[in-house]
Order: sequence, then structure tokens, then C-alpha cells
Amino acid sequence: MKFRPCIDIHNGKVKQIVGSTISDLGKTDGQPKENFVADKGAAYFANLYKSDDLRGGHIINLNMKGTPEYEASKEEAMEALRAYPGGMQYGGGVDDKNARDYISAGASHVIVTSFVFNDGRVDYDALKRISEVVGREHLVLDLSCTRIDDKYVIVTDRWQKVSKEVITYNFLDRLAYYCDEFLIHAADVEGRQSGIDRDLVGFLSGYKRVPITYAGGVSDYGDIELISYLSDNNMDFTVGSCLDLFGGDLSYERIVKRIVTR
Repeated sequence: MKFRPCIDIHNGKVKQIVGSTISDLGKTDGQPKENFVADKGAAYFANLYKSDDLRGGHIINLNMKGTPEYEASKEEAMEALRAYPGGMQYGGGVDDKNARDYISAGASHVIVTSFVFNDGRVDYDALKRISEVVGREHLVLDLSCTRIDDKYVIVTDRWQKVSKEVITYNFLDRLAYYCDEFLIHAADVEGRQSGIDRDLVGFLSGYKRVPITYAGGVSDYGDIELISYLSDNNMDFTVGSCLDLFGGDLSYERIVKRIVTR
């Protein structure tokens, strides 16, 4: 079990937001609910994670590709990648044309969702292309999901579009052929600081073929212990809005110490 730190960037600033409040498809004025806006740049946090030898965290550009805000957030992300080469993953607007640029800039992996979806289904031709471009060992699939009728359905375009794909072990097996890891945000609880999705963690804990990092809803140290218990200490996790680095109550140093000394 590893702590995977995060750097979420929106409008060129490191932020923590409520993921389900993003609403910019077809709009110019959609602004998500913000839990925290940092006064330090992304490189500061990357250097901190580097100093503590925390590897495999993710940098996410939360803006819509093709906008000036996306470009501002991309520049912040590039600064962080250069600060910690090989130490962090990058996601946000990644496709088969630009994926190598992020690897060259220092990303250990690129994180992809929307590019490999077409009309609500996984486009396996697109998935194969990007896997070949960067190599399976450098690709993470973000399978963030929402619960519908006791099934976990993948959401794309920064959690704004509900796909037709349901997370099952067979589905994960098929995707695992093309990637190194899965990053799975529980979109229903992301950024709400109200506790993890226990059912999702329990379900994902039964999958062992490739590593999974769970994100969403960690509100106290008990949630971290619960992830450890449910996954038999095998599932990695991230903490966002509740971390003291981002205005929350959970001690970054305490979490790092727990993981390093356990």
C-alpha cells in the first residue's frame, strides 16, 4: 500500500475541487466548486514529493483542452514534471499525438480516459495506438466512475459524460493488456470530504492483475485504515481536499511517516 500524492491544476492554479461540479462542456463560464486554491505553484508540491521519495503520484489538468485556461494549467504541469522527472504521472488532454511530449518532459506515465472513448464505449483502436506510442509500461487508464443501479459506470470528459461501460473484472482484464495501472476516482464522493466509497474499494480490492490507485472521499485517518483493511494492504490511495497541504485537517507528514515506517 502506497500513498500516491496529487497535484490538481485548474486555470493555472493548484486547486482542490469537487469533481462532480465541473460543468464546462459547451460553456465558457462553468466554474467548479473550489475547496482550496494554493498560493504556491505546482513545482513546489512536486519538489516536496520528490524530497519524500513519493513516486507514482498524479498531476491532473482539469481544464478543457483547446482553451487558454488549459494552456495555463499545462505550463504549470510541465514545471512540476521538470521538477520531479520520472516521479509523477500526467493526465488531462492526453492523446496519441502529444503523449510522448509529456513523457519527454518527465512524466513516468500518461493518464488517459476520454481519448480512448468513442460514443460511450472504449475505442480499442485508439487505446492500442496510444499504448504503442508510449509503451504499455507508461500508460495509466483513469476509469473514474459513478454508481448507477448498483453498477459502477465509467465517466469521461472530467466526470461530465456517463459512458456505457461498466467496471467488471473481465472488462478490467481486457484493458490491462494495454496499460500498466488503473487510476479510479469515485466521482460521487470526489472532493466532498465525506468518506470513501466502501463498496467500490471492496470490489476493486478483489482485482489483482495490475495495480489500482483509489481516489475519492478520504476524510480521516480511519478511511486510510479502511482502504488498507479492505484491500489487504494492497491498494494504493490518494488524499486531496482533506490533506493539510490543501487546507484540510489530515497531516501530510503523518501519512508519509505511516507509509514509510509501517
